[in-house]
Amino acid sequence: QVQLVETGGGLVQPGGSLRLSCITFGSVFSRSTMVGWYRQAPGKEREFVARITSGGSTKYGDSVKGRFLISRDSANSAVYLQMNSLEPEDTAVYYCAIKVDKFDLVEEYDFWGQGTQVTVSS
Repeated sequence: QVQLVETGGGLVQPGGSLRLSCITFGSVFSRSTMVGWYRQAPGKEREFVARITSGGSTKYGDSVKGRFLISRDSANSAVYLQMNSLEPEDTAVYYCAIKVDKFDLVEEYDFWGQGTQVTVSS
């Protein structure tokens, strides 16, 4: 069964913004201890973008610091990734990943979404 879905991707010009959503189903959100965003461009390895713990602690990859913001929305059982000042290098498929039950800082995830395409181009 689908545990989460990413939405919000699309085509945007350099300097623009997009907001990605990681929408969860069932008890996944209430059980989550960590939610992360990763991205992968063609021919490249998967890259860490950001993560947030159930306590609100955040961490960002070096390439997106100061431009991206991750947040939790308990009312909607969702996690968002606000992306600002987008650059062509940000073009990739963005994936949401969720860790459940285990309370630690190990970035190992139990569920992955199918991804949403972000393309930054003029």
